[in-house]
Amino acid sequence: MQSFRTELENPIVEQEIIELAEKIRKYRKGEMPEEKFKSLRLARGVYGQRQAGVQMVRIKLPFGQVTFQQILKIADIADEYGSGNLHLTTRQDIQLHYVSLDRTPELWSKLAEDDITLREACGNTVRNVTASATAGIDPNEPFDVSPYAHRTFTYFLRNPICAEMGRKIKISFSSSELDTAFSYIHDFGFIPKIRIKNGKEIRGFKVMLGGGLGAQPILAQTVHEFLAEEEIIPYMEATLRVFDRHGERNNRNKARFKYLVQKLGLEEVLALIEIEKKAIKNKTVVVDRDSQITTNLPTKEVREIDPQDPLAFELWKSTNTFQQKQEGFYGVYVNVQTGDISTEKARKLIAGVRDHIADDIRITQDQNLLFKYVRKESLVHIYEALVALGFGKPGYNSTADITTCPGTDTCNLGISNSTEMARVLENYIHEFHQDFIQEKEFKIKISGCMNSCGQHGLAHLGFHGSSVKAGTAVVPAAQVMLGGGTVGNGEGRVAERVIKVPTKRVLQVLDLLLSDFKNNQAAGQNFHAYYDQQGKDYFYKLLKPLADLSNLTADEYLDWGHEETFATAIGVGECAGVLIDLVATLLYEAEEKLDLADLALGKGQYADAIYHAYSAFIWTAKALLLDKGLSVSTQAAVLAEFDQHFISEDLFTLPTSFSERVLQINKYEPSKEFAETYLLQSKAFCLEAAERREELKAVAQ
Repeated sequence: MQSFRTELENPIVEQEIIELAEKIRKYRKGEMPEEKFKSLRLARGVYGQRQAGVQMVRIKLPFGQVTFQQILKIADIADEYGSGNLHLTTRQDIQLHYVSLDRTPELWSKLAEDDITLREACGNTVRNVTASATAGIDPNEPFDVSPYAHRTFTYFLRNPICAEMGRKIKISFSSSELDTAFSYIHDFGFIPKIRIKNGKEIRGFKVMLGGGLGAQPILAQTVHEFLAEEEIIPYMEATLRVFDRHGERNNRNKARFKYLVQKLGLEEVLALIEIEKKAIKNKTVVVDRDSQITTNLPTKEVREIDPQDPLAFELWKSTNTFQQKQEGFYGVYVNVQTGDISTEKARKLIAGVRDHIADDIRITQDQNLLFKYVRKESLVHIYEALVALGFGKPGYNSTADITTCPGTDTCNLGISNSTEMARVLENYIHEFHQDFIQEKEFKIKISGCMNSCGQHGLAHLGFHGSSVKAGTAVVPAAQVMLGGGTVGNGEGRVAERVIKVPTKRVLQVLDLLLSDFKNNQAAGQNFHAYYDQQGKDYFYKLLKPLADLSNLTADEYLDWGHEETFATAIGVGECAGVLIDLVATLLYEAEEKLDLADLALGKGQYADAIYHAYSAFIWTAKALLLDKGLSVSTQAAVLAEFDQHFISEDLFTLPTSFSERVLQINKYEPSKEFAETYLLQSKAFCLEAAERREELKAVAQ
């Protein structure tokens, strides 16, 4: 690991990688608890797979932006450390699989050479900030949201207020009211708006708050119709501080921010956000509007050629390309089935298109790619290159373009093989339902379990992995969901559970639904309107014969892509992070927080120093409560319970209550004077806590 000190220019990243290597060494020697190590590993994008002994590594790519060189570097790393495959995700990341834990620091160091990070790609952090792939070239956009997404990413990366929350936070920026980044199912969703004041254009955002998918989808609520551009990051900062303090930490199934809104009510949450604004690091954050302008456009002279199959080309052009807002240029979508690109194809893809597109590729939320700044004379060249690699299918963002998670291929929580199901359905649509290749308002999304990584909860037709009992046998099944999807401008619909069928019958489900819709819809009627007109019970009755288990064939006892008997071998998922309630671990973390507070104070980072000191207060108090057998589920509860069980019983001597002392954090501006005082108080408390703990242990003996 010593070589990293000279290979990397960024000392912060260099230190993080060295620390990861050291933590792995300690974990291997039994010097670090399993749960503590898991938390640390996840916050560095290293995620346990279904297969024992190997890891999935998630590469964090803000709003899906990636360059030629970065793709080639990731491909090289996938060959050297992984399975030779790049998996595009619905959060615009790239995942590598089958990576050895011991090699992850080395892998990270090589990615960092091309400004790629794993930091906070998993765990209880702010996950990858997503944005409409078309941002910057979208004909419908009021302005480019890419700079705002990127500044949000940099602002919250390594930020102590969101490094160890109760659960993950997801943020999206849509480019227009079409809401292609799904603001309505995010913790924070932003839609760009413009107002004219005194003849001057003012930028801002409609703000959606408290949404989320998962097993229990909840739609976000509008909290601002227009929030000025410089206020959105401070608003998120204040909200994250509220979530960190009041969010659930024991029951991870109820720990997302959406449940805090549900528990306290939106009005109370908004009031807490207002209180927290006094103590935030910055009251405004001005974003450089020009920071993400694409400048490396294609310049090589290109001669227009004729397509080998003109009809196929014209169909592809009609579904997979659009004219950018920049006159004379096209955006080109690349259909990547199940989001999987082999390293060999990744290299050939870049070689085939790099003279024809901008060096600014975007990963889309539906696991495809978007090429930008394509000249008309390059369209056929790109199409032929895509066809040669198997990426030339028409029907981007149509019924024939299915989103799916990895399912049982690699995920611990997977119940069924969602990727093979997606491949079968896509191929079937292209062969037997070709009129739906151009249907943009009937989307299919698949997840291997109920947790919505494949976004089945916001699909017109969604499937998630499940199982049914047939006598003594367990049969792989698909839960059929209908009626979800984007309405626009922050409005969305959650798909309804209709019926569960054996998974091998999904082709019949598809046939029935598409034929019924095609034959019975009114002129110009979309599926949302048709579903509402017919009602859930109509579709239940339509599909009910397919749920009959009395006529199962031998093949229906097997999952897609499998020849062995089906079994629901579900492991423990890690997307949600982990719970750490070990007393020793909490005290160790408190010491680390005090060290980090000292470092931040020395650098003049007063807000960060204060927050680290706050965390030291909390972790120490929680450890002492656990010593008494008291497990509390929020930081706010830690304060209240510590007052009741320690301060009121005179086990500690403080000039105020413990709550009042700790909550000075939101009563003062983050000045140098307050940071020094608050850190001193935190250190004194931690020292006294150590003494009291020894005294209490001695009495107990």
